Amino acid sequence: MIRRASLVLVGALMGATAMSVIYTAVAPAEAAGASTYKELSIFGDVFERVRAQYVTPPQEDKLIEAAINGMLSSLDPHSSYMNAKDADDMRTQTKGEFGGLGIEVTMDNDLVKVITPIDDTPAAKAGVLAGDYITAIDGQSVRGLKLEDAVEKMRGAVKTPIKLTLLRKGADKPIELTIIRDVIAVAAVKSREEGGDVGYLRIISFTEKTTPDLEAAIAKIKKDIPADKLKGYVLDLRLNPGGLLDQAINVADDVLERGEVVSTRGRNPDETRRFNAGPGDLTDGKPIIVLINGGSASASEIVAGALQDLRRATVLGTQSFGKGSVQTIIPLGDGNGALRLTTALYYTPSGRSIQGTGITPDVKVDEPLPDDLKGKLVTEGESSLPGHIKGQSETDQGSGSAAYVPPDPKDDVQLNYALDLLRGAKTDPAFPPNPEKAVSAK
Repeated sequence: MIRRASLVLVGALMGATAMSVIYTAVAPAEAAGASTYKELSIFGDVFERVRAQYVTPPQEDKLIEAAINGMLSSLDPHSSYMNAKDADDMRTQTKGEFGGLGIEVTMDNDLVKVITPIDDTPAAKAGVLAGDYITAIDGQSVRGLKLEDAVEKMRGAVKTPIKLTLLRKGADKPIELTIIRDVIAVAAVKSREEGGDVGYLRIISFTEKTTPDLEAAIAKIKKDIPADKLKGYVLDLRLNPGGLLDQAINVADDVLERGEVVSTRGRNPDETRRFNAGPGDLTDGKPIIVLINGGSASASEIVAGALQDLRRATVLGTQSFGKGSVQTIIPLGDGNGALRLTTALYYTPSGRSIQGTGITPDVKVDEPLPDDLKGKLVTEGESSLPGHIKGQSETDQGSGSAAYVPPDPKDDVQLNYALDLLRGAKTDPAFPPNPEKAVSAK
């Protein structure tokens, strides 16, 4: 049974990158009290007894890492310790580049199937073809591996070799290719024309590449579609797990002339920060419809919430994930990894926190699930996570909805509903939004 990588990986992405990330160094707090140091001495005593008396010699670094993560997981689901490798992986994700082969893959009958090799990448140059099945990586069978584990094995340091064993329709025997990894730039934005009159912009994640990729995509659409024929844009944020806070702000700024995009509020009132849009709407005021679903989290919710509150766009789809917290990445020194710590909540321009509630679309349109996914696709959002920070407006209804997007656009009910609105084939009181009714915090 075939599953697209975007669908298979959504759960993992929610745990890994569904956040608004700020990289910073933080000044130490005031010294802890005497009782705290007494508790720490108990921890030291327990550690020594485990190290000395456990039935088999434990790995001491693993014990310490587990203890740190135990402390952080008691705070909320998004605070954690990252060892040096995890911290490096996080930097790779937010940078939008990695050492790899340059192929889009999915899982099909326990084998890794190549959807397409990306042009001018090592995989394409070595002769990997769409439809090939990867049966082994460096001699190890892929059967039994999760898709993300297979992808991780194919990534690696630039200029290092990897051997793939392929099955290809029409080939008499397996094909073995040795490929040298190179820098692969992951597209943060995909775009296309829809019917010669609508620009479609899909933001996959918020990395360092998102803003330049989006601006280039808008410029291409404006070049390809004459202004008098361009009816507007669809900004697709479905299955977008989040990423860098500054990129979310930049994306909203690209289509706003003015107004607050988001504010972050931390432990102390003087830590409140407000981020505003400056003049310059790259879309020239054309109508925008934003698509969201249960896979839209954090940074994507910042964009949707800002454009909704400021009445710049109509939000269409289903309830978003409801991740309204900001994580600060605090480096712990060379080789010591980093601390990912929740330090603030973010608020939309109207002053609402969507923590545990999510963004409610202006136009609710459900995406029908295929029969084989009914009852199987997880639909819970932030509000269902054990230990999550309870939102100020959170209700028993909670957040989240189905996170599914059909692979073929012609089957995409939400997208086609948006296109009908932009073309006037359908009408709705929420479209187009009235900018005079923009809602700002009091």
